[in-house]
Amino acid sequence: MAEIPKEEYLEKCTTACAGCTSSLTLRYVLKAAGPDTVLVVPACCTSILQGTYPNTAFSVPVYNIAFAAAAACASGMSEAFSSIGKKTNVIVYAGDGGTVDIGIQALSGALERGTDFLYICYDNEAYGNTGMQRSGATPMGARTTTTPGGKTDAKKDIDRIVAAHNIPYQATATPAYPKDLFDKVKTALATPGPSFIHVLAPCPPGWRIASDMSVAVGKMAVKTGSWVLWERKYGGLSISAPSKGAMKKRAPLHEYLSLQGRFKGISESVVNELEQSIEKNLSRLAKEEAGEC
Repeated sequence: MAEIPKEEYLEKCTTACAGCTSSLTLRYVLKAAGPDTVLVVPACCTSILQGTYPNTAFSVPVYNIAFAAAAACASGMSEAFSSIGKKTNVIVYAGDGGTVDIGIQALSGALERGTDFLYICYDNEAYGNTGMQRSGATPMGARTTTTPGGKTDAKKDIDRIVAAHNIPYQATATPAYPKDLFDKVKTALATPGPSFIHVLAPCPPGWRIASDMSVAVGKMAVKTGSWVLWERKYGGLSISAPSKGAMKKRAPLHEYLSLQGRFKGISESVVNELEQSIEKNLSRLAKEEAGEC
């Protein structure tokens, strides 16, 4: 942690919920990026936690943009900076709704065009800003305001969708492991072309966990294999140390699910499906790292 700068670009006056890990994520993202950074933020929780007008908690410029347009806006912004010879960091900071659902076509287009930017999806696995409705990133079995009996569909695999674009750098992270997150942002910004980081961001009100449990829940997601930390540089995948350890001896999945009220009443059959999905994903990633697929 000593390598992480002391400078703060996210001030203490945010209007985030207590225990918000998306704002914690952004704190480390900005520490890695530094002051010569512009954030492009579509409609999401981050649109709200900036503070109460005319004040702001952000010490870098922010462009608030329509739900579907973040990656398109960032493409133009990146080209504009390039045209005047400026290497300002252009970072899209978007939730899962604005990434895996509403913003996916703009994201795909920006990746296909080779836009020089970093796209970060902070994933709280629902539409948190508008009351925690189901999104394409909501996991099977999770209760939301629009799936009160538990979601019946699997979580959309945005990472494999992004990987199909063959971008230079892609990674997963969670603020429960801040040094890992910080290092991946630094690597992404140092890599020319498009980069994508998918961050698991536990949400206390939406996941129905205590506000002081969000980091612990993030750690448990990794320890159970529900969230795997890895990075892919120019097509070569490496699994990060915390997940390497978890893969040797996974914590029981129920220890992760039982911490969250959104999984209350989940059936054994759904738990078994989640277990099978975890095993399949871990096996696929291990084979890819070993060059077997």
